[in-house]
Amino acid sequence: MIDYEVLRVVWWVLVGVLLIGFAITDGFDLGVGALLTIIGRTDEERRVMINTVGPHWDGNQVWFITAGGAIFAAWPMIYATAFSGFYIALFLTLAALWMRPLGFDYRSKLPSQKWRKNWDIALFFGGFVPILIFGVAFGNLLQGVPFELDNTLKSTYSGSFFGLLNPFAILCGLVSVALLLNHGSTWLQMKTDGFVESRARSASMVLSLVTVTLFILAGVWIAFGVDGYVVTSTIDTGAVTNPMHKTVATETGAWMNNYGLYPWMVVAPALGILGGLACAFFSKAARGGWAFVSSSVMIAGVILTAGFSMFPFLMPSSTMPDVSLTMWDATSSETTLRIMFFVACVFVPIVLSYTAYGFYVMRGRIKNADLDKSHAIY
Repeated sequence: MIDYEVLRVVWWVLVGVLLIGFAITDGFDLGVGALLTIIGRTDEERRVMINTVGPHWDGNQVWFITAGGAIFAAWPMIYATAFSGFYIALFLTLAALWMRPLGFDYRSKLPSQKWRKNWDIALFFGGFVPILIFGVAFGNLLQGVPFELDNTLKSTYSGSFFGLLNPFAILCGLVSVALLLNHGSTWLQMKTDGFVESRARSASMVLSLVTVTLFILAGVWIAFGVDGYVVTSTIDTGAVTNPMHKTVATETGAWMNNYGLYPWMVVAPALGILGGLACAFFSKAARGGWAFVSSSVMIAGVILTAGFSMFPFLMPSSTMPDVSLTMWDATSSETTLRIMFFVACVFVPIVLSYTAYGFYVMRGRIKNADLDKSHAIY
């Protein structure tokens, strides 16, 4: 049987996989929504863009819901602290996400150009706002979240919504925006033709290079301008969950320590940078499929870089570092993790199979002429 220590590592990996799956699958339709009023110049072009994600966007939400459920079940203290501390930010994210099904369903119900323009704006915010907030949230995690725990392990958040909008977090938000807008543009390269495909190629050539530049800038800032966290006491990796049984110190550049201890981790930032450069190259060469693959590699590299840098921390505390939450002391019980593991072994392959089948069936490009056919959804 798998012991408690290994189960904790397994769930750290699985949650990372779910986050990457969400960013790659739901990321392109969020990106398309945010690009709707930028790349689409006419009503027909915007309908084409919407129809490229129409068969997939609700299925892609499964990754988002599953990742949230996994965090709730595997790391309940993370879930409780994050949802109480980031309440306003999360509410804004959900409010923006509500705009997507409403926009997709109602946009083409009336022929009025004003009606459709308003829903196009709603779809833009439904894509742009979550992308920005997700990046800002990761930026705040890397700096530490202002929360404390009392003797009963009840968390108290002492920050504010505007405190989340600090310079480094905003930079991380811009990385996220450039990253997923680029992902949306590579999707449009594969799924459209004509002016939409041409504009998407041009956008991707710029956005991929902007993403790489911002990613490198964020890395330099982390190395020289952000205080990382280091566990300075011994942790019993198989002990019962209690984040108060350790001591933690902060020091500038500490998030870079793991790359010295585990040199293989450098593969993550390398994937982020090389994936972005490859994406620009393939976009220029009009190889939309390879551009999409390269963009997916870049997304995986960026997320893995954040996870590897913070390991084993999940949510460090800036006001009470010793109670920072790590993968060793913020998890559910061994029984819970074990049951979840077997459930994941059954359902994750099902989700992967359904996703792959859906993309296979809906393969091919959507053209303006297709809008008058029965298979055009919106």
